[in-house]
Amino acid sequence: MERKSKGPRGTAKDRALRLLSVRWRSRAELQQRLRLAGFPVEEIDEAIQDLDRAGLVDDDRFARAVVADRAGRRLAGDRMIRSALRQKGVAEETVAAAMASAGDESDRALELARKRAGRLSGLEPAAAFRRLHGLLLRRGFGSRIAQDACRVALAEVLAQAPDALEHLSDG
Repeated sequence: MERKSKGPRGTAKDRALRLLSVRWRSRAELQQRLRLAGFPVEEIDEAIQDLDRAGLVDDDRFARAVVADRAGRRLAGDRMIRSALRQKGVAEETVAAAMASAGDESDRALELARKRAGRLSGLEPAAAFRRLHGLLLRRGFGSRIAQDACRVALAEVLAQAPDALEHLSDG
């Protein structure tokens, strides 16, 4: 038997609560998800206001959680963290305030480079540098920060380190 659907099941508030039970979400992200589910704008606004009054929708807390996860556990660069927050609809002032807790980007880059450099010790120095540098760039680190972190981490791992890596600073 086919079920005929005339709209979303349940209420917008119930759906939002289910979404929030998985992880914190920004106000804009909740609005978008509820809109895509087919809830009317008035019901969405009312649900988000109720959740806001209950303390369950807070873009500041959401941004701090994203920064803590991306900077701490994932060791991402500032560019990637800012991009993730913007994609979730977080206001620029909130992004800037949350980024203050991210710590030093160079330290994160070096920590990630050190974690991965050991896996590359069997490669030629130039190939190890390219792979590690590419990883850091994909994680949102700037080219100079990535390059410096790669040089230090690979120098610690590779036997020929400083001499073999000297020519890599030009690339």
